[in-house]
Amino acid sequence: MALDGILLNRLTMQLKSALPLRINKIYQVSQTEIIFQCFNQKKYNLIISCHSVYNRLQFSDMPYSTPEEPSHFVMLLRKHIEGGLIKQIEQIGYDRIVHLTVETRNDLGDLTTRTIAVELMGKYANVILLEEDRILDALKRIPPFENTKRTIQPGAIYKLPDAGDKEDPFQSNTDDSHLDFSKSYHGISPILSSEIQYRMQNGQTFKDIFKEIQTSDLLYVIDHHLFHCIPLTHKQLPSIAYPLMQGLDEVYYQSEQKERIKQQTGDSFKLVNRELKKFRAKLPKLYHALDEAMDCEKWREMGDYLYTYPQQVSKGAKEVTFERFDGEGMITIPLEPKLDVKANAKKLFQKYQKGHSGQPHIQHQIDLCQEEITYFEALQQQLEIADVQDAKEIRLELAKRGYMPAVVSRIRKQKETKPNYLTIKFNDHTTIYVGKNNLQNDYLTFKLGRKDDWWFHAKDTHGAHVIVATDNFDEEVIRASAHLAAYYSKARHSSSVPVNYTQVKNIKKIPKSVAGLVRISNYKTIFIDPDASLIQSWLQRK
Repeated sequence: MALDGILLNRLTMQLKSALPLRINKIYQVSQTEIIFQCFNQKKYNLIISCHSVYNRLQFSDMPYSTPEEPSHFVMLLRKHIEGGLIKQIEQIGYDRIVHLTVETRNDLGDLTTRTIAVELMGKYANVILLEEDRILDALKRIPPFENTKRTIQPGAIYKLPDAGDKEDPFQSNTDDSHLDFSKSYHGISPILSSEIQYRMQNGQTFKDIFKEIQTSDLLYVIDHHLFHCIPLTHKQLPSIAYPLMQGLDEVYYQSEQKERIKQQTGDSFKLVNRELKKFRAKLPKLYHALDEAMDCEKWREMGDYLYTYPQQVSKGAKEVTFERFDGEGMITIPLEPKLDVKANAKKLFQKYQKGHSGQPHIQHQIDLCQEEITYFEALQQQLEIADVQDAKEIRLELAKRGYMPAVVSRIRKQKETKPNYLTIKFNDHTTIYVGKNNLQNDYLTFKLGRKDDWWFHAKDTHGAHVIVATDNFDEEVIRASAHLAAYYSKARHSSSVPVNYTQVKNIKKIPKSVAGLVRISNYKTIFIDPDASLIQSWLQRK
């Protein structure tokens, strides 16, 4: 559900109460989201989202991962307004358009003004940087051939969208409870229109409803997706009241986080699926080639018959049949008519030699192919549970292996950072670490883990390395650690998942293998039914 102009009005009022705001840093955290890190007496993250569904303008306390390289538009914003002071935030009527006026200094050090036009109109949502009425650039450019009424291009003159001929709801005193208010008044969405109709039909006046709206600092949320700044009583469903900005985080953050992850993992998923398909198709062909090679004795036997009975082979024959040496039936040998007996025999012996000597090579290719399938299946599982930072680490791993050459140059320059593994303070005696991809698993097992720490992993499937640092390795810790290993594995939706555990000193890295692949010894096995609610309660202990 998207914001309407009335709710945006309440948001704008709260944003204005924090003015003036100094813009410290500007980041683009996804294709549709920009963050201004601002401060006055305290720090604020001002989120501008131009997503077609989740578009909004708000303060947020939620964590956002910032990209290493800025987009062209962000670099332009930094040039013109980073370090500037947001002096005004004004909504245009009750439309879903807000203008931020920023006082900044130009290249000569003179005070100047820039305007950021934030348009939150569904799929047309946009952020536009203006110098007076001239467009410097926009997050989404719209050339003239796409829209004859409005051109959003550098150098074009900025024009407001057509507001239509509607009334100001705060100046009205209508008593028509059957009116479609969304078509008659500025800023009213269909869901708010239904709520107004319902309330008026139950005795409340239009003016009283808008007095309640005008003083509301809360967001009433039904089932994480229906919301407004007054309770939606016509839905006759329970709602939860949140402070306005916190409520928007509750509604939008997780959904948009999934979108960010999807953007981060999209090309990785395609690559992993493509490679899996390639190796899965290659494996049966290799097995067929191995079967052929292992059946090479028949070619040597046929060559022996030709050398033994050359006089029985007619010139130009396509095949010849002999009685077997042991008297057990007949053997038919295919021939090339253009070759004589000796040449045919030599060719058969060459096929035998090729098959005999090729068996180790084909078996090696099978082993490599199976390793690649195992590797990409593991990546597939890791991408399914990845957050934004996990996705970056998987891209880093793929780049280092040469699968993403386009990002290799950036990766080489990137400073080594600690992987994004989970840390759970389980109790006063126990800390549990969970790796969610190969880089994290390798780091936990071979760098962070001490030899007497405990190591958990779901048996015979792809999943997390779980390291347990404790001086009280009791049943509760064992079961919790096994739960985490089962949940962060390919078997997370299964029941009675076997989980192996042993001490870190019993884990050995497989030479020349990819990160995360190990051999274990002296282990025990416990069976676990993964419980998502338990996992979530433990994750709160991070």
